[in-house]
Amino acid sequence: MRDLLNGLLPRLYPELNFLCLAHEGKSDLERSIPRKLRAWREPGVHFVILRDNDGGDCVLLKQQLMQSCRAAGRPDTTVRIVCQELEAWYLGEPDALADAFEKESLRRIGRKARFRDPDAVQQPSEALRRLVPGFRKVSGAKAMAGLLTRERNNSKSFHVLLSRLDQLYAELEDGASG
Repeated sequence: MRDLLNGLLPRLYPELNFLCLAHEGKSDLERSIPRKLRAWREPGVHFVILRDNDGGDCVLLKQQLMQSCRAAGRPDTTVRIVCQELEAWYLGEPDALADAFEKESLRRIGRKARFRDPDAVQQPSEALRRLVPGFRKVSGAKAMAGLLTRERNNSKSFHVLLSRLDQLYAELEDGASG
């Protein structure tokens, strides 16, 4: 996820200063939230926690993560759940997939019923491995980071994240000019 965000966010938000903290899986992220949020002392920082749903109950998962943030004294933290996995965002933009993996047939996957709602695809990373033999998560994230767009992507969870980042970006700009 970090590799995708490190390439995507500077393109979409060129004036935004951000730091992506990597974790060794979901349990590491969840254990570290209270400690990291309590320890961070830099004023004016807004935290955004982004986590794959991985087939879970996204409402319950978000509630649990928000509770951890409140317990750490950071109730203003934004929590967004990627449905189901980050790779659903790639499936949400077939043209970017085709360009990244130089495979023209990928442009047509959006017409298939199974891929019309990329956030509903169970195990999108496995679907990508079937579509793109040799697909790897890290190299795939790096390839897609320069290609995903808000205009062509049809992943709802991608747009929900961008909508919140748009709000935060506008708040930062208003604070800088005010």
